[in-house]
Amino acid sequence: MAVEKQNVGQRAAEVAGPIVAAEGFELVDAEFVHEREGWVLRLFIDKPGGVGLEDCQKASRAVEMALDVEEVVPHEYHLEVSSPGLNRPLTKPDHFQKALGKKVKVKTYAPLGDGPTPRKSFSGILQGLDGDAVTVEVEGAGAFRIPLKDIAKANLEYEF
Repeated sequence: MAVEKQNVGQRAAEVAGPIVAAEGFELVDAEFVHEREGWVLRLFIDKPGGVGLEDCQKASRAVEMALDVEEVVPHEYHLEVSSPGLNRPLTKPDHFQKALGKKVKVKTYAPLGDGPTPRKSFSGILQGLDGDAVTVEVEGAGAFRIPLKDIAKANLEYEF
C-alpha cells in the first residue's frame, strides 16, 4: 500500500498542480493517507499572504472533477484542501530556498553521518541549498549536508 500512497500523491500533484496554479495558488504538497474515516487525499496550497477558507474551497472545486476524470484515486476517498500551516512541508528545491536561514526539521530514510552516532533526524537552521543537497546547522553537533534524495520528510519548525 505504501507504493500506492506515494503514487496517488504524486499523480494528484501532477493533475492538480496546473489547475491550482491557474487559480492563483501554489500546490505545496499532496498526500494520500488512510485515517479513521477512510482514505484522504490532502492538497496543501499557498499564495503570498497565505490562504483562507474561501481559497481552499475555490481550489477544491477546481480540482475535484479533474481528479475523478483522471481516476487518480482507485477507490472512494475524501478530498481536503488546506493551508500548509506554520510548519509547512518542504518538498521542492524552491521551498528550501525560501526557508534559508530558518529553523527546519529534516528526517532521512536512513541514518546519515560517519562516526559513532549516525542520525536520521536533523533539527536546526537551514544554512544552504547546493544543487542536490541541503545543509542544516544542528546546535551542538555542527553542519550536516543532506542529499535531497535521502530526505523522507522536511518542514519548517515555527518557534513561538
